[in-house]
Amino acid sequence: QVQVVQSGGGLVQVGDSLRLNCTVSLDNFFDYNMGWFRQTPGKEREFVAAISRGRGATVYADAVKGRFTISRDSAKRTVYLQMNGLRPEDTAVYYCAAALRYLAIAPGEYDVWGQGTQVTVSS
Repeated sequence: QVQVVQSGGGLVQVGDSLRLNCTVSLDNFFDYNMGWFRQTPGKEREFVAAISRGRGATVYADAVKGRFTISRDSAKRTVYLQMNGLRPEDTAVYYCAAALRYLAIAPGEYDVWGQGTQVTVSS
């Protein structure tokens, strides 16, 4: 059974930084593209960032471009989301996910999901 373990969320102040971690117990992790999404109550899950298998091409939502960085360490089967310059509107539950589809940005294209981790940015 695939396990996806997330960590790194918490309560921070405006302008602070956080790094989210996501470790996936997929034997063929190298074949998967990884993504981060976020969700607030009453809203649909929103794409944040994705990183491809192989050369690690990346894509970001406009709302986080220039502030967030997605990266992966295939040897550790881990994907990271470095979040800088946090804003109150970044407050959400953040989910990592794995997809076979290249640089997928729609939630329905992802095959495996983490449990979610809360990020709260206080003003």
